Amino acid sequence: MNKSKNLLLLSLVFPVIILSAEPSAFGAGNIDSSNPYGLTSNEKVILATKNKLNKVSIKSSNQANRLDSLRDRIDGLQSVLESLSRKAHNNKIHLKDQDVKNNLTRTNVKEYEKRLSEFVERNTKNIQEQKILLSQMVSLVDEISREYVSKKEFNALVNDVNKFKSLIVKELKTKTKTSSKSKLSSLSSIEVYNQADKYYKKKYYTDAIKNYEYLIKKNYKPAFAHYMIGEMNFKRKNYANAISYFKKSSAMYAEASYMPNLMLHTALAMKRTGDNNHAQAFFEAIIVKYPNSVESDKASLYIQP
Repeated sequence: MNKSKNLLLLSLVFPVIILSAEPSAFGAGNIDSSNPYGLTSNEKVILATKNKLNKVSIKSSNQANRLDSLRDRIDGLQSVLESLSRKAHNNKIHLKDQDVKNNLTRTNVKEYEKRLSEFVERNTKNIQEQKILLSQMVSLVDEISREYVSKKEFNALVNDVNKFKSLIVKELKTKTKTSSKSKLSSLSSIEVYNQADKYYKKKYYTDAIKNYEYLIKKNYKPAFAHYMIGEMNFKRKNYANAISYFKKSSAMYAEASYMPNLMLHTALAMKRTGDNNHAQAFFEAIIVKYPNSVESDKASLYIQP
């Protein structure tokens, strides 16, 4: 009785479950998300590289700002040094002028010269200390310039990496196309389809996936081909890839006979990657939409109270 009530309740809210569960759950693989999940191995590499480059960019910017600050401080110190030198020189000239104008006695001149000498000595000592500090700061700037990457060098490095990646991708695509054409282009689509089925039953998943990918390019039963590639990724425990292919298959043909199994394996893939909330929504949707199926019985085992 309670089970009947639960099924009735789920049937009433089923459209809401489907609308809220499938789009969000099939949103896996979005590396631009603030909290990405369900990433393929390639997407994880891309995300890690993106984060690393971002950190390097920030570090490079901070280093450039630090260099600019140090150079500003050095310019300021040079101005102070020049000002101190001018003042010492002007003081000496001023003292001699006063001597001529006021006809100072020899004793007073000696006193002024003594005071001037002390003043010059202090200035000289201060200038020497400033020169030492200046020398140290220049050495620091040179060291930073030698050891750290400039903005220009960093941007050049990123461009080189991107060019290299493009070349690799292009090369891989060329090899894939060449090998596929040489083996499959001579066959009809139905022959490739039958061959893929034989590979799958023998668990030759690598060969089967190549055939189904070829069929997708030929637009021959693409929904089923996506589903089968998803199944093989699921069996290989490549759950993020499996979810991605299941999503595409479902979008192409939501009324396919294999949909109960597709949804069950989607839910299990999410559960095994830690996305338990979306997995629960899928398990519940399977029970409501396919109540008399084997997949419904299996899904009920995973429903949390």
